[in-house]
Amino acid sequence: MQDIDMAALGHQVLWVAFGLSFVFGLVAQRTHFCTMGAVADIVNMGSWARMRMWVLAIAVAMLGFNAMVYAGWLDAGKSIYAQPRLLWLSNIVGGFMFGFGMVLASGCGSKTLVRIGAGNLKSLIVFIVMGIAAFATLKGVAAVARVATVDQVAVTLGSGQDLPSLLAPGLGMAKPMLALAIGAVLALALIVWVLLREEGRSGEVLLGGIVVGLVVAGAWWLSGRFGHVAEDPNTLEEAFVGATSPQRMEAMSFVAPMAYVLDWLMFFSDKSKVLTIAIVSCFGMVAGSGAMALATRSFRWESFRTVDDLVSHLGGAVLMGIGGVTALGCTIGQGISGVSTLSLGSFLALAAILAGAVASLRWQIWRLSR
Repeated sequence: MQDIDMAALGHQVLWVAFGLSFVFGLVAQRTHFCTMGAVADIVNMGSWARMRMWVLAIAVAMLGFNAMVYAGWLDAGKSIYAQPRLLWLSNIVGGFMFGFGMVLASGCGSKTLVRIGAGNLKSLIVFIVMGIAAFATLKGVAAVARVATVDQVAVTLGSGQDLPSLLAPGLGMAKPMLALAIGAVLALALIVWVLLREEGRSGEVLLGGIVVGLVVAGAWWLSGRFGHVAEDPNTLEEAFVGATSPQRMEAMSFVAPMAYVLDWLMFFSDKSKVLTIAIVSCFGMVAGSGAMALATRSFRWESFRTVDDLVSHLGGAVLMGIGGVTALGCTIGQGISGVSTLSLGSFLALAAILAGAVASLRWQIWRLSR
């Protein structure tokens, strides 16, 4: 067996992860890439431009991921999204909570990091509270409640919950070929929808959608291909270097990673607390956004104006932290990374996130009308 310098490989993986997230933050700040904003634009103004940007990112990531599955580089079953146990109620309930909360907090997890980079102190508070709520849902009091309630309602499938695994036996096709076919058809349909209207062909929409989609696909390649070791010389087991779980490849997501950032900062002297792709991606997002904000002279300090503003953001942060972990991801984690694997749970979570966001926006309009 060829000798592998695991420490050197780990450093390379983390630097590339930082670079990818830096580009994400840079472009998100420049193009105003934001899922919550996309939904709000539709509900409040009837504008679909930012929604087309987000859908384009999904299409690019989906095409990239499934092309790599066809090439034999990746396997959806080695991600958290395509496991045989379909936590459908957790996906729906958690997704709805996250979607409702991201409107109250003025943005999802990725937008929170982008806003921090641009000097928004409100988002810094959201980050801290969201990270604490996420950690409580991973390992604390909310985790006990989650495991005892919604996580109990699940369906165990005979294969992974990704569409190629589910359909391959009945269609008599090899999973890699089926993944490429489904991924390509769905991605092409989404791209056609994006480009049908002039607003979807604008430079900003194309830049944001294509770059974010490529960043997510790049993260899958980094974790599942570049950082993949068939046999770790220390454990003699398969490993994904730099991943949060050594047994699972991962891409961009910004709920649980916030909890991991707080954990790493608070227990820095504990040698078992090491940097991961998830942690450095949060730092990269802030750095990239900050660089763009400074370059465009849009950096400015912003804080809460009223008590109601503070209460809204705190409530939204709690809902996003609990909901994001329960749903196994956010608008990026489930909405792009998860959906790119063609996972049923990811599609459910995405639909619930959008429903929660619309409900929250309608509720705010109702409050204002009173």
